[in-house]
Amino acid sequence: MRALKIAATGMSAQQMRVEVISHNLSNMSTTGYNARRAEFADLHYQQLHRAGTISASDGTMLPTGVQLGLGVRPAAVSVNLAQGSSSATGGDLDIAIEGKGYLEVTLPSGTPAYTRDGALKRSADGLIVTSEGLPVAPEIAIPDDAKSISINPQGEVYAYFDGTVAAQLLGQFTLTGFTNPRGLEAIGSNLFSETEASGPPLQGTAGLDGLGRLRQGYLEESSVDPIYEITELIEAQRGYELNSKVITAADQMLAATVQVR
Repeated sequence: MRALKIAATGMSAQQMRVEVISHNLSNMSTTGYNARRAEFADLHYQQLHRAGTISASDGTMLPTGVQLGLGVRPAAVSVNLAQGSSSATGGDLDIAIEGKGYLEVTLPSGTPAYTRDGALKRSADGLIVTSEGLPVAPEIAIPDDAKSISINPQGEVYAYFDGTVAAQLLGQFTLTGFTNPRGLEAIGSNLFSETEASGPPLQGTAGLDGLGRLRQGYLEESSVDPIYEITELIEAQRGYELNSKVITAADQMLAATVQVR
């Protein structure tokens, strides 16, 4: 009774779909979060009668054959790279990336990671860091006596001091692009790491080489569409129920077979 195993793969697939949807909904308020989508592919087929084989002594050829599919399998969980809307915060160190690109940060191990979460902070040493305390590369330190901070669309960071009119350039943020950003590996805390599928990091200046521009005082909101996710959730639930009914029907057929005398 192949139907039991086939329906089980369908229930497992719909369960995974619900898990992806729940992850999206739980991150609907996460800064810079991109929604995920579960993708599936059919499993291999059992060839009972292969198309094109000879079926009779007169040379008659089967035009289609008999192929029985064995269910469904997860193919990928892809990232929707649509940019979320920008929300005004007024924070000096809040920056939204309008367009493509990621900020590079340095992990405690010394390896680089990448993020679109622009909710930056100032450490005790004056370094500009993420909410997790990871320094943004290249490292930029804000002097203790700085009165205010200005960040232009190209990522240049200026500090203003009492008694001076001209601003002092402290450094410049760079943005990093990837040939295939969907190939990045999510490692949590709004961070991604490079993989073979993503290609090597391509650093550049904000606003150039296809990279986005920075906007101070704003944060990129999550790209999750709650209405779409709820619709997907209902569809996944119905798919799970239909596959469970197949298992019930197959069980009843097996019971009827056992009772034959």
